[in-house]
Amino acid sequence: MDELSVPGVALGVLFEGNEEVAGLGVTSVDNPLEVTPDTLFQIGSIGKTFVATAIMRLVEQGKLELDEPARSYLPDFRLEDEDTASRVTVRQLLTHTGGWVGDYFADFGAGDDALARMVDGLSTLPQLTPLGAHWSYNNSAFYVAGRIIEVTTGEPFEKALGELVLQPLGLEHSFFFPDDVMTHRFAVGHELDADGNTVVARPWWIGRSAHAAGGIVSTVPELLRYARFWIEGGDLLSAGSVDEMTRPQVPIGGEYDAVGLAWFLREREGVRVISHGGGTKGQISLLAIASEQGFAFVALTNHQWGGPVAERVFDAATDAYLGFREPELTAVDMPAERLNEYLGRYESKLANAELVQTKAGLEFRYELKGGFPTPDTPAGPNPPPDPVAFASEDEVFVPDGPFKGDRARFLRDADGRIEWLRLGGRLYAPLGSRR
Repeated sequence: MDELSVPGVALGVLFEGNEEVAGLGVTSVDNPLEVTPDTLFQIGSIGKTFVATAIMRLVEQGKLELDEPARSYLPDFRLEDEDTASRVTVRQLLTHTGGWVGDYFADFGAGDDALARMVDGLSTLPQLTPLGAHWSYNNSAFYVAGRIIEVTTGEPFEKALGELVLQPLGLEHSFFFPDDVMTHRFAVGHELDADGNTVVARPWWIGRSAHAAGGIVSTVPELLRYARFWIEGGDLLSAGSVDEMTRPQVPIGGEYDAVGLAWFLREREGVRVISHGGGTKGQISLLAIASEQGFAFVALTNHQWGGPVAERVFDAATDAYLGFREPELTAVDMPAERLNEYLGRYESKLANAELVQTKAGLEFRYELKGGFPTPDTPAGPNPPPDPVAFASEDEVFVPDGPFKGDRARFLRDADGRIEWLRLGGRLYAPLGSRR
């Protein structure tokens, strides 16, 4: 694959009330149709912001409280760590601070009980960090949030989310189920095979049990309509609830300053941006909104490496419309005698990463484990190594290549030892000795 090529992409910009949209490329390399702005793409985890919005609507209706334990609404909720299961709050679900393994995927069929069975399956997930101690991206926390919506409303998650968010905003072409999607033009995901060729990614559907973590299928115009609410306001939520969702709740550092309720937050040159990306099997998306400037950006791509495309176009859009770009990071020297502190292997649920010293410099090497969208989904080919440089004592970044600007952070324990590597939002545990 070319450094910045994807089979198809749909783009949209909203600025000062005016919209510009475009579609490029094809929906599938096997059965190519032209991508238009109305082509349906899986938006993945952008849907988490819809879930948080639905939760806030229920809070406003007096049916939920953010700082109540999840078990107040799900008495049978279990995790491997009983203390966390008994105390984790709705707010902590929405801010990724539960601390247990978050990348859990399983297929529990297409019935109305799929989400309930998914949440029951969390009972064996290991606790990585104490409750509230660290921010670490947690898909499974949003299964719990989705199940709370089901129990509180007495309706299946998809129907409840439609009534709470999609329908009030007039989102008539946003769907969950393949039966609805297949009657419209839609994109399929793509990935690289062992020979580096772009092929259709299968399966297409992530499964009903994962809908609360990222099951919405939508279009550029629909997401721009959604963005209008966050810019212009409306009856969906009070101004106070919008402020609550978009204020810093937990600091992150790196690409993002903090997380709100589902939304990621950053401020660059006085411009506050709320955003969320999404990734399914072979489809990558991005929604970013600068409310005060009346600006929103949408990119929907149908390749597993569509992230760099979305980010580069976003940088160009913020430059053109808002007059700023993400600042370039500057490499700093790390004394050779300290490098052994960082070198070595790190492990997470879906992948391992190894930081190695080569003649050309430092690089991360990756080993994928598979497991998405089902536990038995095999790992695809490992991505190429990423060259990295230190931006500060405990932060590295990619200085060149398609993933230029991506960052990783080393987190230390109370004694100053490296306890975790946070990479791609996930916590990786150090393994073995440093070389």
